[in-house]
Amino acid sequence: MNYFILTYVIYLLASIALTVWVAKVLFKNGRIFLVDIFHGNNELADSVNKLLVVGFYLVNIGYMSLALKEYGSIASMQVVVEVLSYKVGWIILILGGMHFLNLVIFFKLRNRAKREKAFNTNV
Repeated sequence: MNYFILTYVIYLLASIALTVWVAKVLFKNGRIFLVDIFHGNNELADSVNKLLVVGFYLVNIGYMSLALKEYGSIASMQVVVEVLSYKVGWIILILGGMHFLNLVIFFKLRNRAKREKAFNTNV
């Protein structure tokens, strides 16, 4: 059995599944923030939300592709598990980092939109 191929297949399946799951959660729940940021303009919010998801997929799939190659030897199932835990662990950390980055950006944009709205109603 070729442990490299097994490792690659499991890594890609797990990484893609995690990326799709996180993207769906961000897409669904980020829409509320975007609608608020864009003052109820649902069409603009949905468009920006789709563009954010595309960027999210591109960054994560790009990293997955770069991290696919394994340079060490994989001679046993123990090493398969160790390599997978390392590689999938990095994917999870990157997904978590991107999630928090999205939250920070959304909150900053939302706060700015609220300030602009308050300024415009006071003028």
